[in-house]
Amino acid sequence: MKNILAVVLMFAASALYAADGYKVGDAARDFNLKNIDGKMISLKNYADAKGVIVVFTCNHCPYAKAYESRIIDLHKTFAAKGYPVVAINPNDPVAYPEDSFENMVKRAKEKSYPFAYVIDETQEIAKTYGATKTPHVFLLKRNADKYEVAYIGAIDDNSESASAVKEKHVEKAIDALTKGNTAYTMTTKAVGCSIKWKK
Repeated sequence: MKNILAVVLMFAASALYAADGYKVGDAARDFNLKNIDGKMISLKNYADAKGVIVVFTCNHCPYAKAYESRIIDLHKTFAAKGYPVVAINPNDPVAYPEDSFENMVKRAKEKSYPFAYVIDETQEIAKTYGATKTPHVFLLKRNADKYEVAYIGAIDDNSESASAVKEKHVEKAIDALTKGNTAYTMTTKAVGCSIKWKK
């Protein structure tokens, strides 16, 4: 009976995390999370940026690995245009040791990450934002000293092959922002591994 109750509660918690979170137009709260270099990173670090591409991702997930080079490319393309990437690992490292902070440092060095890669140890930020997958993108645009959610969803329309991508969602969302085009769809379905919540 206890096992059944535990399963029901687990699914209820998953549904709660999925149901809550930001919608396009919401104000995004700041965070203060440890980067792979040991320093704390917050949105205040990007005071000169036009926005921030927040990507919830991790080490172990096959989808995250498939998108790894594309996340690097996003930063290389858009950081100079005012939209740097901040990658956040929300997974429980007890359940998935590959996603530990030590392994984050190792992975980032191996792949030469040009962006901040921070750990959401309490999972509070993932829950607040409403992230459910790795990867899951929240494009933030700066509005004075605050940030507003401008796009939520997938990086593009093909998780299996970068060469087969037809719609580059994040790139189009940034282009729409810079041109003031509100007609572009600012939400898509994130495709990836489910976030590994702590029990």
